[in-house]
Amino acid sequence: MDHSDYADSYIRDILRDTKTIAMVGASTNWARPSFFAMKYLQAKGFRVIPVNPGAAGQDLLGEKVYATLKDIPVKIDMVDVFRASEHVGPIADEAIAIGAKVLWLQLGVVNEDAARKAEAAGIKVVMNRCPKIEFGRLSGELSWGGINSGVITAKRPRVERRV
Repeated sequence: MDHSDYADSYIRDILRDTKTIAMVGASTNWARPSFFAMKYLQAKGFRVIPVNPGAAGQDLLGEKVYATLKDIPVKIDMVDVFRASEHVGPIADEAIAIGAKVLWLQLGVVNEDAARKAEAAGIKVVMNRCPKIEFGRLSGELSWGGINSGVITAKRPRVERRV
């Protein structure tokens, strides 16, 4: 699969079918992007379970923090990774081991080897994207903030006229 560009339908299907997200690298610091993304996704109806060995056992936004994916006692649909690209390989192995359906790597996170391994195991992969941003873009929510998502428009399609 070409991971430089994703069809909207691919992303939309993933977000529609996902109920439970394990967020690897979730931070207890409210100023970190993972904290904000977790809070947003929870507000949109997703259950987001934080994974952070340094905060294991603590409570984060109403969810217990786990040290590893294998420690989570419920089925995980998506593994959302807020870790550097070079750390993704073992996370992909754990995602495969727990039977996750999706391995989602956050903005700036790309690991082609981990992607190939996950896809070979039947897992959908998204790299260098944020589910929070994609959810907002595909729902038209971003356009309320003045951002042209290109998904919803009141303009008529441009028709080229030949002379």
